[in-house]
Amino acid sequence: MIIVSGSLSVEPAARDGYVVSCGPIVEQARAAPGCLDFALSSDAVDPGRVNVYERWESEKDLEAFRGTGPEPEQRVQIQEAQVHKYRVSAVEQP
Repeated sequence: MIIVSGSLSVEPAARDGYVVSCGPIVEQARAAPGCLDFALSSDAVDPGRVNVYERWESEKDLEAFRGTGPEPEQRVQIQEAQVHKYRVSAVEQP
């Protein structure tokens, strides 16, 4: 399993519009083969932060999806990205 997690920084006044504009990407990802979860959401504390969370069955599934986005209009709004990929070897109940 692969988890991609972190945050993006965008202009605070544009953040909510950015998240809404990502709706089609979220839908596309969730329908993609191997996608277990995909979420982009506004942060509850930082007005310029967008939280990123993705969970994929395999690296192959993630890479197949990666060729599809983000859209150029969304890319230019990202001021900074702190997103990392994690390879998970086991999953347990908390």
